[in-house]
Amino acid sequence: MQNLKCERVQVDEIWSFVGCKEKQATAEKKAQGMGDAWTWTAIDADTKLVPCWLVADRSPEAARDFIEDLAGRLASRIQLTSDGLKLYVKAVDKAFAGDVDYAQLVKVYGILNDGEKRYSPAVCLGCESHTVTGNPDPKHISTSYVERQNLTMRMSMRRFTRLTNAFSKKLENHMHAAALYFMYYNFGRVHQTLKQTPAMAAGLETRKWEISDIVAMIDAYENSNRYTTHNPAPGTQNRARSA
Repeated sequence: MQNLKCERVQVDEIWSFVGCKEKQATAEKKAQGMGDAWTWTAIDADTKLVPCWLVADRSPEAARDFIEDLAGRLASRIQLTSDGLKLYVKAVDKAFAGDVDYAQLVKVYGILNDGEKRYSPAVCLGCESHTVTGNPDPKHISTSYVERQNLTMRMSMRRFTRLTNAFSKKLENHMHAAALYFMYYNFGRVHQTLKQTPAMAAGLETRKWEISDIVAMIDAYENSNRYTTHNPAPGTQNRARSA
């Protein structure tokens, strides 16, 4: 996906874990890729296309790689909205060099006074928008679409569901599941409002892909790499991104 004609993009990150949660991850387990796994996602607010994603940790390096990947896929200036995560500010500044209308939407939460608190979500008291770069349109400062996409991920992939024993046991399997999900979401899943797939809405495809089309791509990729050896660069073994 290159030279995308996006105008309004929203970004966010969704938490999951592999093998065990971060507080139970020993040094040995972390070396195997276990612990918290964050999936950084971007979505075009108009076509609902997910132009890029990244499975990594929640570090400045991950934010930089994710935003630089996004910036490299766009054809023109966009309006960008993220949540209040401070890691985005430096990453956006470096990747776009000021050529972006960027704002953060910060939600203000309260605490429940009674009832079950452990599994109850915090109460959102309101939102505050802050312009970071350029001149973003206040009407389009929103993270609603990317947050809804995160919910779709949790509903579509069992390993992302909270409070179950269906979590990923290996990081590689977690990455593969995310790759298959985003491929199907972009090319094979008809959006209920758009009445077409996001790839069709974005002008990347003229038809809805079938599962057999995705399987054929996997087979073609495996056959082309059957006799090659892949040696990932240092520090990239525990990451997976869109292609």
